[in-house]
Amino acid sequence: MKQITVSAKIRKDLYDKLREYNVNISEIIRQALENEVRKVEEEKARASAEKIARELKIDPNEVAKLIREDRDNR
Repeated sequence: MKQITVSAKIRKDLYDKLREYNVNISEIIRQALENEVRKVEEEKARASAEKIARELKIDPNEVAKLIREDRDNR
């Protein structure tokens, strides 16, 4: 998998504390970005399910249940 470098500016005192506590900055950033993408994807999927439910005039929870069952069967 090809990787790219992402940078961010943080306060020097925060950087110093992260180093002092041996925090793996790269791993923390990776996890935060992955979590954010997951959150956005889930919200997008939820909005799509609600739209489908409205158009088909069925309960949005039923749409979510069907999608979950489909994913589990893969």
